[in-house]
Amino acid sequence: MEVAESKSKKAGGRLCSTCNQRKAALKRPKTLEQICRECFYEVFEEEIHQVIVGNQLFKPGERIAIGASGGKDSTVLAFVLSELNRRHNYGLDLFLLSIDEGISGYRDDSLETVKRNEIQYGLPLKIVSYKDLYGWTMDEIVKVIGLKNNCTFCGVFRRQALDRGASLLKVDKIATGHNADDIAETVLLNILRGDIARLSRCTLITTGEDGPIPRCKPFKYTYEKEIVMYAYFKRLDYFSTECIYSPNAYRGFAREFIKDLERLRPRAILDIIKSGENFRISTSTKMPEQGTCERCGYISSQKWCKACVLLEGLNRGLPKMGIVRSRGQNNERTKDMKQNKGMKNIESKQCGTMDF
Repeated sequence: MEVAESKSKKAGGRLCSTCNQRKAALKRPKTLEQICRECFYEVFEEEIHQVIVGNQLFKPGERIAIGASGGKDSTVLAFVLSELNRRHNYGLDLFLLSIDEGISGYRDDSLETVKRNEIQYGLPLKIVSYKDLYGWTMDEIVKVIGLKNNCTFCGVFRRQALDRGASLLKVDKIATGHNADDIAETVLLNILRGDIARLSRCTLITTGEDGPIPRCKPFKYTYEKEIVMYAYFKRLDYFSTECIYSPNAYRGFAREFIKDLERLRPRAILDIIKSGENFRISTSTKMPEQGTCERCGYISSQKWCKACVLLEGLNRGLPKMGIVRSRGQNNERTKDMKQNKGMKNIESKQCGTMDF
């Protein structure tokens, strides 16, 4: 062994710290260990398996929709879940679920990647579009609203579209590719916004258990850099272009801050997630009560869900109507809309085109 190590060092290489046999091919961003490709694949997949088993994310016989955008996270999730499902006999029926927001030059290209993944992984694919659900594409919305608040519309519509697509597939749960970096960013954003309600649940590995369809995050503790490395070394087919409408998104600034922290201290990402998990909300803090939207039946803490309010504004030529976050203003706005005589004559699609 000493002779082998000596030869490796003379050749300018370093042995894998895990198997101590093969040449190290990379340094794990999460642990800074020098590791070979084979051992990296093994520990990467095993860590995700332990997260799934330890948190009881799935049950045998369940139908699981994988939120598939064609990007690195969802592509790696689809590949790894398929592998683990076979290897460990999870007994799951897996599906790919994609949302077509209607963004020319971006989503149409990424959906071609998802269609190839459908064939490569042998997983059935379902695509639902904003145009079919809401009567609008993001291209049309951006023409009306501009680039300042477009991510608000897209985020609200996409969350609901995933649930509606999952309902069509009759699945038991949705698995998303949110990774450790995403969750750390969300913790930071919710602190900066003072969003107590979301802060209390953003680190949960499974959410929406009291809603129509629960969602889980198998990549909760998986670093984004390691997902990229896995996809690269495995030569997975994924789409790597960023959304053309999100260069100035507020989340982007939080992402850069997280990356700076990671460069100084790799464990910073996991530490932020741990801090979010340990937050305690004062018993005197009034939390929003969850009900259902009077218009479409979707979960909502207001009379109308956010998607219906945003959609109503678009259809009435008042696109900024749903952007204001004040509850009082929202209630007043709803009251005004009900009193509007022309409201019944609006020929538009409400956001709820399927029952919940």
